[in-house]
Amino acid sequence: MTGLFLAYLAGPARTASAIYILGDLFETWIGDDDIGSDFPARIVSALRATADDGTTISFLAGNRDFLIGDAFAAASGVRLLTEPYVLSTPEWQFVLAHGDALCTDDDAYQAFRRQVRHLDWQAAFLARPLAERRALAENMRDQSEHTKREKAAYLMDLNPGETDDFLRAHGYATFIHGHTHKPAQHDHLVDGIHVERWVLADWHENAGEYLAWNGERLTRHPVLANVA
Repeated sequence: MTGLFLAYLAGPARTASAIYILGDLFETWIGDDDIGSDFPARIVSALRATADDGTTISFLAGNRDFLIGDAFAAASGVRLLTEPYVLSTPEWQFVLAHGDALCTDDDAYQAFRRQVRHLDWQAAFLARPLAERRALAENMRDQSEHTKREKAAYLMDLNPGETDDFLRAHGYATFIHGHTHKPAQHDHLVDGIHVERWVLADWHENAGEYLAWNGERLTRHPVLANVA
């Protein structure tokens, strides 16, 4: 997966004027003081090279890497966004988000999300030693994976009513998000207006996918591993 993403940054990303990463770039992010570790350093270096080559890179946080901060942005050349982010082009308007905030049927997850997004919790977590943070993050990740296996599928998807309210509040813009691991293109009818919602795909070891806007329409494009 890492090699695939690095190949994307060195290839297709260089032909785009701008790219938007909608969270969960990392499995976990335990603080910007971990940038010097081998894996984060590889990603930061690749992002910086692409940004220096002229592609504007923007990032909004997911549920796994919400602690990414200003030091990461400065090192990588990435612009940090706050969700939801309204993206206006000369031809169309989009609204971008990670997507987890609209999974409101899952009360337990929303309570956890409120806790870890609170500035006091984040300050206390970041004050811990790096090794302790890494162990805590791995434990939380393991617990999350275990919990997901026991949850009903609808709990991990966007609430329909909340989604329609979100689309209404953002002027019926085309909505792009991730998080649910259910890539699709959905058609909503909100107040008699047709609105599209595009869900991003996961990236795996041998295949990934990105959306591209060519001024007329959104299209999905595969990124495939070079298997000889």
